Amino acid sequence: MIENFFKISFKKGDGHSPLYLQLESEIIRLICRGILRPGQALPSSRELAKSLKLNRKTVVATYEELNAQGWVETRERSGVYVSGSLPHTSAGVVKENNKKLVRSRQPAYSLVKRTSVIATGAGLSIDIDGPAIPAPMYKIDDGFPDPRIAPVEEMVREYRRFGKGRLVNQFLMYGPEHGSHRLRVELAKFLNRTRGMQITEKEILITKGTQMAIYLSAQLLIRQGDTVFVPEPGYLDANEAFKLAGANLVFIPVDKEGMDIDRIEQLCKKRAPKLVYIIPHHHRPTTVTLSAERRMRLMSLARKYRFALLEDDYDFDYHFTSDPLLPLSSLDSGGHIIYVGSFCKSIAPGIRIGFMVAPEIVINEAAAIRKLIDRQGEQLLEEAIAELLGTGDISRHMKKSYKVYQERLENTCRLLRKELGTYLTFDRPGGGLAIWATYRKNISAMAVAENAGKLGLKISDGQNYFFQPNTSRPDNFIRIGYCSLNEKEMAGAINIWKQALIPFGLK
Repeated sequence: MIENFFKISFKKGDGHSPLYLQLESEIIRLICRGILRPGQALPSSRELAKSLKLNRKTVVATYEELNAQGWVETRERSGVYVSGSLPHTSAGVVKENNKKLVRSRQPAYSLVKRTSVIATGAGLSIDIDGPAIPAPMYKIDDGFPDPRIAPVEEMVREYRRFGKGRLVNQFLMYGPEHGSHRLRVELAKFLNRTRGMQITEKEILITKGTQMAIYLSAQLLIRQGDTVFVPEPGYLDANEAFKLAGANLVFIPVDKEGMDIDRIEQLCKKRAPKLVYIIPHHHRPTTVTLSAERRMRLMSLARKYRFALLEDDYDFDYHFTSDPLLPLSSLDSGGHIIYVGSFCKSIAPGIRIGFMVAPEIVINEAAAIRKLIDRQGEQLLEEAIAELLGTGDISRHMKKSYKVYQERLENTCRLLRKELGTYLTFDRPGGGLAIWATYRKNISAMAVAENAGKLGLKISDGQNYFFQPNTSRPDNFIRIGYCSLNEKEMAGAINIWKQALIPFGLK
């Protein structure tokens, strides 16, 4: 009986994560491991609740969330079934007595062993001072949080406390290149609780934001001429980091369900890549989320063709239509994924606390490279963030900012439809900190941005989204960050934006 497997597999966790999320995570793992097959009937909510000694409402909530995310389907008068659209997968290696498959401690990909090269030459002095440009009245950014609601007082409090404490001399000296041990311990707890991961502090490297983690991953994995699959449209800075390491980029289309896995599979049959870079949650710039079916297929392809996955989860915490899909890394039992993220989007861009999660051997190699470019992080800041994680202050801030940003999303969507609906179209995003919009025919994003700048509004010029060479790059897409402006400010910004669009003659 399948209920018996649930009894063995599901155990109540640490008490911090809601039970329905714990059960949801376990059912997803069973599907991905092939224990639960596409089309297979699941126990009724009443039967499963009785078997696991849970409240029936907990199981109902789990099934509803799994249905919303595409993992299961409800058939009228029949029950709940594993979604028939999901691919079949083999069960893989299962430990004795059906114990949960543990996270691999070894990477499934090889690492590049680089020799140290020090280039010398004449330094260049470049005068970057130019004519003063008036500051814009408003700025619609790429999707940043509002630093005005960041927990600054709490951070300053802890910073001051550690700065006056008996360990201040230790924190002001050289420390571990891996980052504060306490922060890594607290971060492991946080990621295990919120993202369903199974990691320890030894599998974490603290970085200066997500970009450093991407750069380090590229240096670890890529040799000159290696193939890297990247999304199109995509993220410029990641692409540049891969090219700097010597990669040949292959661009994979992105649609409303995320990266085109059919295309990845076709290309793998000819030549597998060394690395696939993916933003499965709130893809930048389009904001789409990779579907459950595509997640499973991508993981299966990584196992089959033994390529590494670099999972960029830069703003996991803000999802407004349902609970966010768990990261691919939470399902990675084979050591295929390097997972990167940061607090730059959940707190403020200037709080340069990012992280890389990978098998310990990878983390140690990454730390050695990090030491060459940035000896270590700022220990006082890392200790302060560790304290705020431990006390729950960061979690409370995220709950507060979640409500604020959800309201701002609704307000911005309303204003865009009312004031600019003649000029552009968009779909309300399920989450993330930005909206992906398309100007109507014959409207150039660059021309609009130039007009707006003259009127006091800085806005996207649509230039850094598409990168595939030898193709006609669209000039009518824009990414609209809605979180850093309050309701009054956004109304003022959109009013200027509307004036900038008047020359295009639409009414």
